[in-house]
Amino acid sequence: MPQAYQSELATAIAAVIAASKICRAVQATITADSLEKKDKSPVTIADYASQAVICKIILDAFRNDPIVGEEDAGDLREPANQLFRDRTLHEITSSGTPATTDEMLAWIDSGNHDGTANRYWTLDPIDGTKGFLRKEQFAVSLALLINKRIEVAALACPNLPMGSGSGAVFYAVRGQGAFVIPLDQPDAKPVAVKVSKISDPAQARMCESVESGHSAHDQSAIALEKLGIAGEPVRMDSQAKYGAVARGDAEIYLRLPTRKGYEEKIWDHAGGVLVLEEAGGKVTDIDGHPLDFAAGSTLKNNRGVVVTNGLLHDAVMAVVKTLKFE
Repeated sequence: MPQAYQSELATAIAAVIAASKICRAVQATITADSLEKKDKSPVTIADYASQAVICKIILDAFRNDPIVGEEDAGDLREPANQLFRDRTLHEITSSGTPATTDEMLAWIDSGNHDGTANRYWTLDPIDGTKGFLRKEQFAVSLALLINKRIEVAALACPNLPMGSGSGAVFYAVRGQGAFVIPLDQPDAKPVAVKVSKISDPAQARMCESVESGHSAHDQSAIALEKLGIAGEPVRMDSQAKYGAVARGDAEIYLRLPTRKGYEEKIWDHAGGVLVLEEAGGKVTDIDGHPLDFAAGSTLKNNRGVVVTNGLLHDAVMAVVKTLKFE
């Protein structure tokens, strides 16, 4: 029997690879001087170009599929932003995708769905904007949800080490396992991705967000101590952390609440969640509930995110439930 969603999977992989190449090209232009001046124009251009190309590829293959993306073209349409508009179009056409300005804007705006359809895609064109600007970790995340459940995921991590090079594309279809290929060798034989078998909390490795605004680092430090983990947490931006746990580089990823009422966005997690689960790991919120993707564009029914290799989940949850949050 043919495996399900193979056309959707091929489309998703092609989309995140195409977007990653654009993001890499833009990231290469970032200079120390622009960082010192807090110039965010490179990430703005890459964000828009990445979303445009991904939406075009999806719509070419599945014209009636809604898309829930992070960006819209409202600001880009403003007369004052013509330079941004022209530079974004240049990055798209330079990547080999012919486009007019109007086509580019329409592709970006096609990602404006609200997440209420029975079948839709959700994407984060650049997850980890500060990591992108630092030339460190960022991700391009894409997932297909059907009846509020993630069925297909592709997660490109352009700067994540893989073999002798860098750049990994993780992908998964529900019930079919998780795999990874080199970003620069998409025709290479896929490698199955499996979480580590570490079951002793003291031997575990933890990763968390670089930015303290994204996760409560003080509470993570308490969790490390209570779990008996001596090593410092590995801090990296983006859903690359899901990839790290999925392939056994770490066993725990904590995204702990930093303020009351904050709602995680679905595009910040959907791609990574399915890859991690298909690799044998487990994902819940800090209350032990599965992440609820049935509430539109946010995870408003959840608080925080706890990711483990599965074997450690009960131990980690026992500690997380003793922590204090706003």
